[in-house]
Amino acid sequence: MRMLVRCLLLLLSLLLIGVISLVLLGLQAEPLVRNPLQVNAAEVQRARAVLSRNDPRRDPHEGLRVARLSAGELELLVNQLGQSVRPMAVRLRLRAGSAGLEASLRLPLPWPGPWLNLRAELLEAPGWPLVSRLRLGRLPVPDWLSERLLRRVLQQLMEQAGSAVPVEMLHQISFAPDRLLVVYEWRKDSLDRLLGVWAKPAEQARFKLYQQRLVAASQAFAPGSAVSLAALMPPLFELAAQRSAQGEDAMQENRAAVLTLALHASGQHWGKLIPAARGWPRATPLTVTLAGRDDFSQHFLISAALAIEGGGPMSKAIGVYKELADARGGSGFSFNDIAADQAGTRLGLMAMERASQLQQQLRRPLPESHYMPAVADLPEFLSEAEFQRRYGGVGGAGYQAMLAQIETRIAALPLFR
Repeated sequence: MRMLVRCLLLLLSLLLIGVISLVLLGLQAEPLVRNPLQVNAAEVQRARAVLSRNDPRRDPHEGLRVARLSAGELELLVNQLGQSVRPMAVRLRLRAGSAGLEASLRLPLPWPGPWLNLRAELLEAPGWPLVSRLRLGRLPVPDWLSERLLRRVLQQLMEQAGSAVPVEMLHQISFAPDRLLVVYEWRKDSLDRLLGVWAKPAEQARFKLYQQRLVAASQAFAPGSAVSLAALMPPLFELAAQRSAQGEDAMQENRAAVLTLALHASGQHWGKLIPAARGWPRATPLTVTLAGRDDFSQHFLISAALAIEGGGPMSKAIGVYKELADARGGSGFSFNDIAADQAGTRLGLMAMERASQLQQQLRRPLPESHYMPAVADLPEFLSEAEFQRRYGGVGGAGYQAMLAQIETRIAALPLFR
């Protein structure tokens, strides 16, 4: 009997050592692929052009469609999409009939690192690609397990990022030199089906609670009246604090509060994103202001939402891109809009990184000056030519000096100290 017990203990010890060895082989302290720290406005413009070019709504007819993406375009979209899940980066090499994939995913473990680094070869096949030569860190994975594992990981990432595509819509994924081609079927109900997977049922239930709280808060004001953002944030963040105290995820509660406010300030409703929400109650239509202007509140909240959904660098770049587009299109480049963007980005990052602290601050009425810097003296309505002449364009010394001044003002705000 003692011999049997000793054998079992030895077997369990060997299994434990084996599991620990596999973990140590699979995880690494440094990422194989690093996500760029800065995303510039030109990249955002390129990403918007890619999405617009492949937007299936441009063609009203049903049937098979083909989306075409270069390796660089795909990396830009995937790397920014992944930030809403956790830090990750992807590098692709597209060839005729195959693709090389390298990816790094930061795992939420308490010690420095750890990164799950992945290398794989994708081989073109009917429908989904086949997976060959998959390695997780220093650990090789057998081909019979690779395809199931990688497909499951990719589907989980897409679902968590709110971008799952119903599998039956996909017909073929093909590889060409520096080109990915996705053949899919588009039907009349496809948009609703795509929107329907953007938020899981539990998320939809959470969003509905915040919409209901916004509806109740908005009833204190006359329709169409101008209302400071400072009057609308406390009710929603009071709800966030209450639900977090009951065990809900504080980051997800903050996300719901910010997204609800951003939609309302921009004149939208949850039904725009979630088909099931089209029957939800609607808040009293209001002009939501920040520093006396409705455009500032939109810049602020949309940048906060982007920081939560897609990471800080992308939201910064989108703010600069919009201002450059305004400079070309007529309204002009405005540094005060950039200030609102940057302040919103800071709030969005705080909503994730110091979630409970933000709730405790915003559940009580705060003056706008606690999270929005003074901007009356910042240049605005600059034409593209004037912007280039006075500040050297994006990246110029004058432009960088203005950004540094804005960052200094934001860092000094009471909420962000």
